[in-house]
Amino acid sequence: MKKDWLYVGLTSLFELFWIFGFNTAYSWWHWIIIIALIATDFHFLSKACENLPTGTVYAIFAGAGTIGTTLMDIFIFEGEFNTMKAIFMFILVLGVIGLKLADNTARDHDDKKGANA
Repeated sequence: MKKDWLYVGLTSLFELFWIFGFNTAYSWWHWIIIIALIATDFHFLSKACENLPTGTVYAIFAGAGTIGTTLMDIFIFEGEFNTMKAIFMFILVLGVIGLKLADNTARDHDDKKGANA
């Protein structure tokens, strides 16, 4: 199970790498690297979905990518940070945590239901 969560972390990280590449690529060979990063990213995404709920994996993947690219825009590409961005990033984090907790609750309920059968 820990290895599956490692795959979630890796897919989130590689998503940030290729998004960074989109913003900085200026030569054809940069695009070759970006395509390799995307392929690696989707490999880790599919590995994570083998044993974890796809909805939870995708929520974390999308949330980490959204927050990561927003922070990358602010700190690397000199984007603007404001209160609204902070509020919505916080809401996004709460949503991802809520989905994970709901998934655990549903799994615990299913385990108890199966034990009583």
